[in-house]
Amino acid sequence: MLAALGDTRYNCQAWAVMGCAAMDIRAAVPQLVPLLDHPQWMVRGEAVTALGRLGDASVVPALRPLLGDPADWLRQRTADALARIGGDAALEALWYEFEHRRFPRIGYLASTLALFTPEVVPRLLAAADGTDPDQRYWAAVALGSTGDDRAVPTLERLMAGDRGVTVFDGEVRTAAKKALRTLRRIQAAIAERESAEAQTPAG
Repeated sequence: MLAALGDTRYNCQAWAVMGCAAMDIRAAVPQLVPLLDHPQWMVRGEAVTALGRLGDASVVPALRPLLGDPADWLRQRTADALARIGGDAALEALWYEFEHRRFPRIGYLASTLALFTPEVVPRLLAAADGTDPDQRYWAAVALGSTGDDRAVPTLERLMAGDRGVTVFDGEVRTAAKKALRTLRRIQAAIAERESAEAQTPAG
């Protein structure tokens, strides 16, 4: 499988990358990183996914530039890979892109940042108090996906009084309203799961 990563015939590389990810071949990581610059979009995309599964913090610098790729699908896939890797370096890469927004719609960043709960919650709360309506909008979306109670007062405040509008005509108060519903659904699902686990006999 490792040898196939270098085989440029018959579009073999993309399938080899997928195979390495499926078979958990972590020794493939050094060969996967150069494939992030491959001329074929399929190889690039599969390399991102594979590095998310097989890589660690050492591959974050290689993945990070792809958060600025012109292709929306590749930015989303990269954000997912970084979230899967986790850790401080991945969080900083995602947060930098959140703060220095290069694209109008960054729902994928909001969703992945929420996976870094609880440590990311204070940052999101601060962003929700900022002067930029776009950042408040996406901070609200992310806060809703955290399922964290600390987000409730902020989301309620934004829903009640924030009339900010984003560059794509999204309303902050509408985002906050939807986020609050999402948060409640997450909390209800967690409570239901914990209740079921508590009722399951041990052993």
